[in-house]
Amino acid sequence: MTRKILNPIVFVLFALVFCGIFLAVLKFNPLEVYGKMLEEIFSVRGVQKSVVAGLPLMFTGLAVAFGYRMNLNNIGADGQYAMGSILCIWFALYGPDMPAVPKLIIMFVLAAAGGAFISLLAAIPRAFWNVSETILTMMLNYIVLLFLNFLMYGPWKEEGQMVAQTARTDERYWLPDIGNTGINSIVIIAVIMAVAIYFFHKKTSKGYQMEVIRRGPAAAKYAGMNVKANIIFVLGISGAIAGLAGFAQVGGIIHRVQADLPNGAGYTGIVIAYLAGLNPLVVLIVGFLFGALQISAVAVQITGVPSQIATMIQGSIMLFVIAGEFFKRYKITRQNSQPSLPEKATEDPKKEIPVQEGGAE
Repeated sequence: MTRKILNPIVFVLFALVFCGIFLAVLKFNPLEVYGKMLEEIFSVRGVQKSVVAGLPLMFTGLAVAFGYRMNLNNIGADGQYAMGSILCIWFALYGPDMPAVPKLIIMFVLAAAGGAFISLLAAIPRAFWNVSETILTMMLNYIVLLFLNFLMYGPWKEEGQMVAQTARTDERYWLPDIGNTGINSIVIIAVIMAVAIYFFHKKTSKGYQMEVIRRGPAAAKYAGMNVKANIIFVLGISGAIAGLAGFAQVGGIIHRVQADLPNGAGYTGIVIAYLAGLNPLVVLIVGFLFGALQISAVAVQITGVPSQIATMIQGSIMLFVIAGEFFKRYKITRQNSQPSLPEKATEDPKKEIPVQEGGAE
């Protein structure tokens, strides 16, 4: 477990060194840039903004980590997040008027159901016909995101606004902040979910079955475990968790849906899950750090560096972590390109070689 966590950290450091060299080539001081980023991240306001920015990433990271604990690649967290947002905002804006608590509960359930529905569209073919869940979930992303754009630029677009977004929900249906911290209470749901997933894997029979199936599906089937049902269950729960990122946005953060809402959060969640070593508790920490990386983009502009540099750093971290995963799985060795020649037979010099009569004239 320690190696799982340390390995990504080493490659994150490589990414920071790489970006530092790149900044130096562009005549920027990398220490000054990193210093400004850290100063922004660890300020009181910076911590608040980092948690808010990191909340959707925590949910998508948990979703990816949950699926991969059984070697199921949920690449569709963006689409599941978007569908969760769509159902959540639909009920918030167009659903019946009711007290805040039951309405928020229904919004929560709809967001989870939306994400689970999209994920199950990939889970069922994977379970019964062995169709790649990686390809299916990725293709479903495009369908859901195009549907989201249709709604944002069409019937759900807020009147009188240039931005493709819905109207803001009624303040009655906003989750409160935690005291005077400026941090929305949705973070409590994220923490509870991470702890629940951790104990689910460690203490339940279903979690044990996931581990057995991950190590050997054939052996698990021989032992009487229903592999198909577990595939559907795991991908369904993974999608539901990703869908809750939509509830976080609508109920706790921006209280509306925008055309670019996922903004790559699902793909970032893949890197977060790997960086965390698939540990749901560590996912929260890494999600916070990625949120901090996003909000630090404004701070680096003080040094004259474009805000896109922070995005470049985030992209470099993703690239190096994926490369680290590759080198961890596959050992590259040097192979001699020269074909090996057969050893010459040792001849006895004293041995006479017979000469055939009537040889070549």
